[in-house]
Formats: sequence, structure tokens, C-alpha cells
Amino acid sequence: MTTDTETDVFEEHRPVLLGVAYRMLGRVADAEDVVQEAWLRWSGGDRSDVRDPRGYLVRVTTRLAIDRLRQIKSRGETYVGPWLPEPYVTDFGDRAPDTAEQAVLADSVSLAVLVVMESLSPLERAVFVLREAFGYPYADIAAMLDRGEAAVRQLAGRARRHVEERRPRYEVDPAQRRDLTERFLAAAGGGDLEALLELLAPDVRLVGDSGGKTRGPLRELEGADKVGRFIKGVAGKGVPDFSVRFIEVNGGPALLVLSGGKPDAVFQVDVADGRIRTVYIIRNPDKLQALAALPPEAPAAPPPAP
Repeated sequence: MTTDTETDVFEEHRPVLLGVAYRMLGRVADAEDVVQEAWLRWSGGDRSDVRDPRGYLVRVTTRLAIDRLRQIKSRGETYVGPWLPEPYVTDFGDRAPDTAEQAVLADSVSLAVLVVMESLSPLERAVFVLREAFGYPYADIAAMLDRGEAAVRQLAGRARRHVEERRPRYEVDPAQRRDLTERFLAAAGGGDLEALLELLAPDVRLVGDSGGKTRGPLRELEGADKVGRFIKGVAGKGVPDFSVRFIEVNGGPALLVLSGGKPDAVFQVDVADGRIRTVYIIRNPDKLQALAALPPEAPAAPPPAP
């Protein structure tokens, strides 16, 4: 039987567990399933020898996430079009998270890094998340994964090199990113191709994730002219009764497009040197379901006038 105290202990660590599971899996629903399974093991297991509840729960969650990741690892072979992580809201407006949750959210990884992590093996990804995102010592990670410390150090080094070689190599200025996101919205909503081209880097990339379940590019687009014309062509078209609001996902500003009040797409941009370097568009409806639960007190903004 689970006591209120044991329930409170689990709830205290839930944000950390969700942070681990989301980084491992890149999908909120999968992460929540893993955390729920961790709860079942916590509530139904023998906890008499547990001296460090957080460490125990992180270990259970990590192992469950590794198992889940191995089961779905083939998604890259069967997924239709480019794959992007499910957007994870990292700003809850007036519903302020507690201290533990704030720490997890502040440490959230970007869409770009999560995409790179997708090519790591499940063990490499687990070691990278525990070491780089949560700062666990190698000895603790080795105990969590039932591996030798030397092997864990090798996995960590290999994963770190892989991510560093492929992640964006520019510093992100949050204020500039917000400003460019706002200007991107105005230019796209107004169908102003010239203004769009001024915002886009010459080698800009557009990565769209529709999962083959709705309209969207089935391969990456490259080059300012091609990306600008695509955005101009699709902005607001085919989306009835649409509106746009700013949200924060994966640690950065994003645009949530609503159709009839329901999530239709998420746009996010990466920037450097005053230009947009990458445009991410997530339209797979399966990845937008969690956004339907955003607090209603943050109203959607009307689309910009043409």
C-alpha cells in the first residue's frame, strides 16, 4: 500500500523523471508513459532498502526509457519525411512550476540537439542525458546502467563528440531570437517575400515534420529563395479560422498556429548573426495533442494584417 508520504516523494521528483524520459524519447506521450510505469514500480515495489529516492527513480526511469527507445528505434526507417521531436512547453505562464521543475525546464535541450541525439544508440543517449543534462557522476551512471565506469566514460565521450560535431556551432541570443521570430511572423502573415528573404540566411534550412498525416514538405528545403517562397505559399492557406500565439517550447520562442482554436502547427527558428539559419515546422497532429491543454488565460493573437 502506498502512503501519502511515498506519493509526495514521487511527485517531488516527477519533473526530473519527465525531463529524463523526454530527452531520451523526444515525445511527451512516451515520456509520460515511462514515468507512469516508474510510478507503478515505485508504488508496488519494496522500497525498504531505498536510501536515495531520486537516484532510484532516475535509474528506473532511465532503464524503462532505454527499453522504450529500443522498441521504437526503427521509427527513423519507417517515418514519413523528416522527424522532429514533439514540442515540449517550457513556459507555463501564470502557472509557475516549482523549483525542481524550473531546474529541469531551464536545462531543456533544443530541437536541434534532440534531432542529433536521435542518431545515438539508446545507451549513448542515456549516458549523454544523465551526464550532460543532469550532471550525474560517471560512477552513479555506471551503477544505474549496470555498466563499468570505464565503459560509461567511453560511451559519454563518443556521444559528446557526436553531438558536438553535428549541433549548431553558434551562440543563441534569446532577445534576438524573439525579435526575429516576431519579424518572421509579420513577414509570413503578410505574404512579404522580400521581408522574408531579408530575415533568412543564404543557406537556411527548413525542416518540416508532418509524419505523412497532413500537408508538409517530405524532405528538407535549403536556400533562402526556396524556403522563403515555400513559407509565403503556405502561410495561412488551407488553415480555416486560423490564429497565432507565441509560446515557449524546448527553451525558445515558437509560434503556435491554431485552426478553430485547435493546434495545427508549431514554427520555431534557430538564428545566428542576425539571420534565421533553420526553420522548424511541426504539423504531425500526434505531436500537437499536448498543446491543446495550454492554459486558456493566454489568448491566441489574431493573425497579422496583410
